[in-house]
Amino acid sequence: MTAPNGPGNPQKPENNPPPALPNRYSFLWISAAIFLMMLWLQDSGQPRLQELAYSDFKTAVVNDQVAEVTLKEESITGLFTDSGAASFSSDTPSRPSSPGFRTIRPPMEDPSLLTLLEEHEVTIKATPSGLPWWQEMIRGFLPWLLLLALMFWFWGAAQKKMTQGGGLFDFSRSKARRARKETSTTTLDDVAGIESAKREIAEIIDFLKSPGKYRALGAVMPKGVLLVGPPGTGKTLLARAIAGEAEVPFYSISASEFIEMFVGVGAARVRDMFQEARKEAPALIFIDELDAIGRSRGAGLGGGHDEREQTLNQILTEMDGFEAHENVLVLAATNRPDVLDSALLRPGRFDRKITLDRPHKEARTAILQVHVRKVPLAEDVNLEQLAARTIGFSGADLKNLVNEAALTAARENLHEVNAHCFELARDRIILGEERDAHLTPQEREAVAYHECGHAIMAYYMPNADPLTKVTIIPHGMAMGVTEQTPREDHYTYTESYLKDRIKVMLGGRCSEKLIYGEVSTGAQNDLKEATTLVRRMIGQWGMSEKIGPLGLSIGEEHVFLGREMGLPREFSEKMAELIDTEIQSQLMSLEKETREFLSEHRNQLEALVQAVLKRETLAAEEVEEILRKEDARKIA
Repeated sequence: MTAPNGPGNPQKPENNPPPALPNRYSFLWISAAIFLMMLWLQDSGQPRLQELAYSDFKTAVVNDQVAEVTLKEESITGLFTDSGAASFSSDTPSRPSSPGFRTIRPPMEDPSLLTLLEEHEVTIKATPSGLPWWQEMIRGFLPWLLLLALMFWFWGAAQKKMTQGGGLFDFSRSKARRARKETSTTTLDDVAGIESAKREIAEIIDFLKSPGKYRALGAVMPKGVLLVGPPGTGKTLLARAIAGEAEVPFYSISASEFIEMFVGVGAARVRDMFQEARKEAPALIFIDELDAIGRSRGAGLGGGHDEREQTLNQILTEMDGFEAHENVLVLAATNRPDVLDSALLRPGRFDRKITLDRPHKEARTAILQVHVRKVPLAEDVNLEQLAARTIGFSGADLKNLVNEAALTAARENLHEVNAHCFELARDRIILGEERDAHLTPQEREAVAYHECGHAIMAYYMPNADPLTKVTIIPHGMAMGVTEQTPREDHYTYTESYLKDRIKVMLGGRCSEKLIYGEVSTGAQNDLKEATTLVRRMIGQWGMSEKIGPLGLSIGEEHVFLGREMGLPREFSEKMAELIDTEIQSQLMSLEKETREFLSEHRNQLEALVQAVLKRETLAAEEVEEILRKEDARKIA
């Protein structure tokens, strides 16, 4: 995405010169050229010579086949006569003919050589030892020149990296990546299910495109927009859509990229990022996972000198220092707004907070329609029904559902993705992948009683979510699964609903205890979830007569920072003991009610277990048919 140069001043097309060779390749070419030059200097002026043995050389002199010799230390070079050249060329046909030769004198001095040469009237020449003066000078200075060239090359490369980025001394430069409109393919049309957030973002994009309309009415663009929501609800996707829609420079970075091992690097990178954005204002900056550096100050052990807090202080300073005409907007995303510093959330920094929640049924339908654009669907696929069966799915979950269904269709060599593929993909996501587990008959029966205990409670409890299926086929880490699907999206929960839900969780354990007189380890996860839910009912939602309407920081999904740092708890030890006692009391009471209910419906439990052992998987309709038959038989 490129920044416009203003009305009447269109942006010039960028020239794209061919990429230059990297520096390391340039160095290799230079080294090769120097090496070839040294070889040339060594052989320059030397004719092409034949190698002769010293004895063959003396024989050639005796036969008057040598016309001229040049003596240089132990080396002898010379020229043949016409007869000598012809003779030696014919003797060695594999070698090219040459009028010259070269031989090496033996270590022992041969005093008769000069006399032999004079007797046969061979012209004798002598050359001084060593290379010519100019070659000796180059040979002496060449290593030093090469060393200096390498030093200057490394120095220039370091200077270039310091000025253009990427070098050892560039750690204080911003790591923000600039998105360009022509390379960003995501637009607001690709974002569905969050219409209110899209309206907010569309207004900001319009402000960036035509600020004059708003300034005429005295409006000022917000300095910061905070996107808040659970993981997978589309915060980063919305930011990518802004990069594809807005015609201004867009810088994106993760908050964790500000922090390095060097002290002060985070603050330096923040300064550099905002400086770059100001140069090209109006511009957008997107900081993902803001809570990595935006946590409340003073809660850590490092105090005000902590590197993370210095980075946060720099962000606060930069956002508050904007001028009205600069038009630099900071867009940030987090799923932990409760831990952010209050100074970061005040108006003037993050003026707007956009909440993205898990999508409702109509929103899920719209999201599925976006993700199936390029997927060939069979006629039996109903996206509305699929959306109704994916309560609790986020946008990312729905995208994964479509992809898993397409992979399933490809695995089965289908040309279209049908409803069965979506069903398998949904089971894979919710229940986990089917796996092979070699259970003994006793273990298989125990799993059946456990899962049927869940199923009986889910079917008969009036406020529980409807039963979808029960299976004793292992999925993921579970040996069996009982699935429930809510009738509709829940935003609040009643006490009766929560208690029935806990009874369903305890149904498997109570069923085992009813049949075998003891319990197994299979109820570990059920007990954990039931205990967590009761703790939240008592501590957060005031659903206990003994504790009363108190809202305490217990039972939360994320522990408050104060507890991590050893800060005092907000309730006394006596209250903590009372809460634990009440949790235990309610769990035992609910377990007793569950066990008594299963005891009254033992015939239904046995019938359901036999059906599950035979078929392994029962749908809700099959479970209902079996239980109705047993109820009718019991009444009769």
